[in-house]
Amino acid sequence: MNAPLPPEVLKQHLIDPEICIRCNTCEETCPIDAITHDGNNYVVDPDICNGCMACVPPCPTGSIDNWRLVLRAEAYSVQEQFGWDELPGEKPLQQSDGAGAADGVATEAAMPAAGAPDAPAVQLPGASIPPWSAAHPYVNLYTHKTPALATVVGNYRVTDADTDSDIHHIVLEFGSVPFPVLEGQSIGILPPGTDAQGRPHHARQYSLASPRDGERAGYNNLSLTVKRVTEDHQGQPARGVCSNYLCDLAKNDTVQVIGPFGNTFLMPNHARANLMMICTGTGSAPMRAMTERCRRRIERGTNGRLMLFFGARTQRELPYFGPLMKLPRDFIDINLALSRDASQPRRYVQDLIRERAADVLDLLADPNTCIYVCGLKGMESGVLDALRDVVVQAGQDWTILHAALRREGRLHFETY
Repeated sequence: MNAPLPPEVLKQHLIDPEICIRCNTCEETCPIDAITHDGNNYVVDPDICNGCMACVPPCPTGSIDNWRLVLRAEAYSVQEQFGWDELPGEKPLQQSDGAGAADGVATEAAMPAAGAPDAPAVQLPGASIPPWSAAHPYVNLYTHKTPALATVVGNYRVTDADTDSDIHHIVLEFGSVPFPVLEGQSIGILPPGTDAQGRPHHARQYSLASPRDGERAGYNNLSLTVKRVTEDHQGQPARGVCSNYLCDLAKNDTVQVIGPFGNTFLMPNHARANLMMICTGTGSAPMRAMTERCRRRIERGTNGRLMLFFGARTQRELPYFGPLMKLPRDFIDINLALSRDASQPRRYVQDLIRERAADVLDLLADPNTCIYVCGLKGMESGVLDALRDVVVQAGQDWTILHAALRREGRLHFETY
């Protein structure tokens, strides 16, 4: 049985620097600001962390789910963790009174659950479990120390050449190296070179834009949707290390890949499952993967309804616009939100959700519907507000429905 730890012993929460891809999800999720980072590692402050576990489900790699039993007086400090290249091994505890220990080793104990008296309940926007019919994902098969090597077999710009939005569709081939993936998963790319401190660059995470059987069906390959970063969040010139590396790759170049990552943002597999997909920009990558998976099985007659809300500044900056427009209208219901089109009022995906309220409500009422949201972090609240408005205006309780969507693994966010 799990026994309470003696007061002088701490089950310290640590992040594995060998697996972590520095995506910032944990720091954004932590409700008490116990997680921080420097140019090397993401770390957990033992003086703040209360074990609420809010950061564990959203982590795409599982690097967040690591624990060590230590004496409180000897807990690993934030500064120590910043200097790690790998987690320390377990070490025996030498307790002064031996309480709760055998031969100097403390007994295992359960972490406090979210919502316990000393841990504030955390309401995440989406589910922390996949749909019930999702296929089993493989994760962390390749790490920073043991990356897979892939060959570039295609690199194509998918936005108009005269726009500032330079987005590329990149195809990577793995040959005989096993790299099983599912729609909704992501991978990490290790860019060459070192950072300002002389350390090798950390991996950057990219969602898959191809279905499980490959960009080219039946081949061991996959595709990514990558936007070339040329400025920072303040609009100042800045060259994205990995995005520029990827966008400049030529055919037959090789790339170091880690992962795959992700075990919740997965599409359902049962017949007649509906997909409501909401995205902006390169957030279209997992939606393309799911849509292509469904397109390849049209003849089976097992697809449910597909509804897409896709936002971009203009039509020419919308990736995959040409192929998207060629999809049959009875296969997918496409709604484009253009925020900088001079010929029409500025609209965002949440505006279109409200405009299509009747059809959205119909899908929300179907237990076979799964909702996927991917794009910039700021879209989360707008999408949730729009879905809530649709439900409330129909005289229904959004709080109850939102809880059910999360509990049943039917509402998923992948934002950055």
